[in-house]
Amino acid sequence: GGDEAALFAGEIFEMYSRFSKAQGWDVEPMSSSPGELGGIREGVLSIRSPEAFSRLRWESGVHRVQRVPVNDVKLQTSAATVAVLPDSAEENLDANTVFPPQDLRIDVYRASGAGGQHVNTTESAVRITHLPTGVVVAIQDERSQHQNKAKALRILAARINDARRRKAEEDRSAAVQSLVGSGDRSERIRTYNYPQDRVTDHRLHGESSTMNGVLRLVNAENGGELLGELLGRLEQREL
Repeated sequence: GGDEAALFAGEIFEMYSRFSKAQGWDVEPMSSSPGELGGIREGVLSIRSPEAFSRLRWESGVHRVQRVPVNDVKLQTSAATVAVLPDSAEENLDANTVFPPQDLRIDVYRASGAGGQHVNTTESAVRITHLPTGVVVAIQDERSQHQNKAKALRILAARINDARRRKAEEDRSAAVQSLVGSGDRSERIRTYNYPQDRVTDHRLHGESSTMNGVLRLVNAENGGELLGELLGRLEQREL
């Protein structure tokens, strides 16, 4: 929280963007909410590469910064949270999707209500149940069973897409919460100490946990060499 946290969040947002571009990955800013004095309150960056998630997954957590703000004389501690998630969203179903027959139960029946005698005396109404999800669509608007079935299948695809989207949003929200925790500074994974020009990763131990060059790291100079080195140390820790 606070203006200093927003400034720092904007800086590490740009750090990941520059680092990813230096790796040759496709980078697309998806959204951002600007802070009052600059930086961002929140930002979403889409990074596409087969290796992007495996390299950057270590960055999830609370990043703490210690420095003197430009409008102050005292050392201040702020924090920003980072969540790295794989893009696992399923492809949307096309309106003309052909569903596997075993996934559908199709019931036909006589339409009721307005529509004239023809509608009421033939089995033109269609109810389709998508068995894997339980989504049900019933259509009786058209005069023929074929037309009602075609319309029902289009609506079924749209409803399944919507259900998938809502489920993906719920899963993503839960994943973000598990990755960043409460955002409390005590849950920090890394500290960027500007006065001492030192970066400390609290998941590492001994000399490997600290490196000099906080500005070079955040500015992703030399193609993000320092960030790449830090990620390499974290990868080695898992081996």
